[in-house]
Amino acid sequence: MINEIKVEISGLSKVYGPAPEAVLPLVKQGVSKKMLLEKHGHILALNNINLSIPSHSILVVMGLSGSGKSTLVRHINRLVEPTVGKIFVDNTNVLEMSKKEILYFRRHNASMVFQNFALLPHRTVLQNVMYGRIIQGNYDDNIEKTSLEWIERVGLIGYEKHFPPQLSGGMQQRVGLARALSTGADLLLMDEAFSALDPLIRADMQNILLDLQAEFKKTIIFITHDLNEALRIGDRVAILNDGTMIQEGKPDDIIMQPANDYIANFTAELERGRFIKVSSIMESSVITCSLKLSKSMTVNEALGKFVIHEVDVANVTDDADRVVGHVKLKKLIAAIHPIKELR
Repeated sequence: MINEIKVEISGLSKVYGPAPEAVLPLVKQGVSKKMLLEKHGHILALNNINLSIPSHSILVVMGLSGSGKSTLVRHINRLVEPTVGKIFVDNTNVLEMSKKEILYFRRHNASMVFQNFALLPHRTVLQNVMYGRIIQGNYDDNIEKTSLEWIERVGLIGYEKHFPPQLSGGMQQRVGLARALSTGADLLLMDEAFSALDPLIRADMQNILLDLQAEFKKTIIFITHDLNEALRIGDRVAILNDGTMIQEGKPDDIIMQPANDYIANFTAELERGRFIKVSSIMESSVITCSLKLSKSMTVNEALGKFVIHEVDVANVTDDADRVVGHVKLKKLIAAIHPIKELR
């Protein structure tokens, strides 16, 4: 069930410096990140982060450089230790795991995909994908067969004997994704996984990820500095600024109900019709009309249907094709304008 909580983060803070616990009360009193560094010689990386991440969903953590997003994801598998806070995965406190337990957790429960690919350059594509299973101790007669299946799933059949330096950046990242998925881990941590790729290759990797997610329904925590990417792939989006979480919610909520001017400025230049769903602007009542639209349709897709059918209202259906409401053409048009223009 998507409503089951896979990862629970509460009161998570991280301060770098000689005495982080001693300066933490200053943070609670409202001392800024800049002031903490200039007057107290400490760096505030994360400030009281609270997140509940449902199973089988994609949470995108988005922010500019230095916002704390990579630090946050690296807490989940204990590559970074917190100053204070709690992290539960499947109701188990990650911060209380022994060294042996955290190694098992990293190898079996939480795979990671890195921005710089982190492939072994002296091993072939097949050997790199197999490596995730090998370090689990799962070297059996089926390891090569199953690894080849994952290579095929990411579109790299024919390249299994090539070495990483012989591949493009996008192809290398496909290898990294195949390796992460081959471990069978339910939780994927993706730290700026597509940020080093060219725009077209990046879009292709997003499509591959969404297609795989539709089939395998992992829990994915995806880090990015790109708002378009965040809104495209995230079931929910959390936005960080200077270590503090400014807003967390569905992509439509981020666009249509920004928590403050900082987020409103981020979303002001978006092509809103690509991201806002019909479900966010429909009315719950059902009316008599000829056109039906899926609630998961984007505003742009819905506008195309209105133009073809030359109508100004349509009923909205759910995933089971049941009519659950209606939407008017004028509301679709209004939705594509930035909020500041509607006030």
